[in-house]
Amino acid sequence: MKSKQYIRLFTLTTFAATLVACTDLDVDIKSQYTEFPTTDKAAEAISADVYAAYRSALGYNHWMTQTLSSDEAVSLALGTDYYDGGRFRELHVHNWTPDNAILPDVWNAAMSGINLSNNVLAIFGDNESDKAAPMRAMRAYFYFILMDNFGGAPLITGKIDQIPDRSSRAEIANFISSELLAVRDRLPKEVSPATYGKATRYMADALLAKLYLNWSVYTATDVASYTPNMPNEKLAQVVAMCDDIITSGQFNLSSHKFMEKFRPDNGPQVKDFIFAMPFDREKQQGMTYARFWIHRSGQNQFAKLPQSVGGTFRVLPTFLAKFNLQGDDRNAAYMGGLQYYWSDYAPDLNRPLLIKTSKKGIDQDYTGSDANVTFDWHMETTKDIKLRPDGGPTLNAGNDQKGRSMGYRSVKFYMDVNVTAANNRNQSNDVPIFRYADILLMKAEAILRGAAPTNGETPMSLMNQIRTYVNAPALTAQPTLAAILDERAREFSDESWRRNDLIRYGKFEEDWGFKSLYSAGLSERFRRIFPIPRPIMEVNTKWKQNSGY
Repeated sequence: MKSKQYIRLFTLTTFAATLVACTDLDVDIKSQYTEFPTTDKAAEAISADVYAAYRSALGYNHWMTQTLSSDEAVSLALGTDYYDGGRFRELHVHNWTPDNAILPDVWNAAMSGINLSNNVLAIFGDNESDKAAPMRAMRAYFYFILMDNFGGAPLITGKIDQIPDRSSRAEIANFISSELLAVRDRLPKEVSPATYGKATRYMADALLAKLYLNWSVYTATDVASYTPNMPNEKLAQVVAMCDDIITSGQFNLSSHKFMEKFRPDNGPQVKDFIFAMPFDREKQQGMTYARFWIHRSGQNQFAKLPQSVGGTFRVLPTFLAKFNLQGDDRNAAYMGGLQYYWSDYAPDLNRPLLIKTSKKGIDQDYTGSDANVTFDWHMETTKDIKLRPDGGPTLNAGNDQKGRSMGYRSVKFYMDVNVTAANNRNQSNDVPIFRYADILLMKAEAILRGAAPTNGETPMSLMNQIRTYVNAPALTAQPTLAAILDERAREFSDESWRRNDLIRYGKFEEDWGFKSLYSAGLSERFRRIFPIPRPIMEVNTKWKQNSGY
């Protein structure tokens, strides 16, 4: 039987047309190859684009949406710089609309991954084969992204003849579950450089654990009606998926110290990483976290970087306060106070970071007679963040040194000091998606929420595994759910999970940072999912926008 390839894009695209609703490319697959791809090597080659589909989004827009909409960080405007039409401000104060400029890439990248997965599966022609299993697992991952961020999505698994309706969020959740359960026994159990960044049995387990821990969120009749005391029928399955990873013996916390795991030279040698997105400043670009965290005047603080940095991200003081455990290695994830040049991943206290400026350069409101006298100022960042008197509409902290220096900065994903001008600020730090540390804390949380303990492990013993490897004080009593949430803050800051956690805990609407600038957002529970971006709705006219938008 002749195989054909069908591509249906419910997305924006830069190819051929600006808006693409339903593109049918009817191609004889075998005509594309001298020999039809049946070997493992050929299967791997045509699957590569699937694994790369979400790289750009994970390195920028996905990270932005998860981090800035949570209580972790705020992105400030510096005078007129970095307001950018309000895209960052909207995420922080929770007044985003379908026109937010960051959201389309999250939808488009996930939808592209689904389409690419379907294309490869069509080429394989056998969804039940071992080589098809990773593609089905990746398709489930992309659907998880759509469901977690946007709720319902079009459920597409093969050829279609018209634009489909969006399936409900609960239907997508059940699809993800059934797909992963169907393929997990056929996924590779090998954990090695050859399977790094690819779908394995343990990637599927981790995704299932994440799905099941949030099951009552995803299957609520209305996202706004969810409360954290709703029963979760999947808690035992959370524990089962975590146990499969734990008992495999293939992962651990101690192969590297905490901060070492996130450096530009990280990779498959980090045994905490279950599933990660590889980045390379030259060949696998898209990761630029440090660009937004480094002080605007600190371009050369870590190395002589060839291009300027943004310096707009600041950790919120209330979030920073969670990093308060004596001896905890994770406290080093943020830097503040008097600043020094860094070398070999540490500040050189013999080399203060001096900025040639003036009193007016430090404080634009200074009017003394010596306002413009220049001197070397020892740069100092402060925990507190204060907007300009008229800064609310744009989150403007000012483009003087005072404004540039408000807020501590994350150095977790350390700047790639080998970056060149040709690399355009790209870093080689791989970004973990699922970590073994997350497995331990998910199991602990599931037990606290009502699942039966297994293998002699308790929430306290599981959490103490985390505390031990980061040199933090051990617990002497069972943790509360609130303690688990705080531990997750310390462990997974800047890893794009905080929004997900806050929603599960019913805390996404709480007040932090400058959210009171849009006070209605403190009660608008429909914002637990984002709106479908307007360009997507304009193409798929049968769809109904998410409630509240």
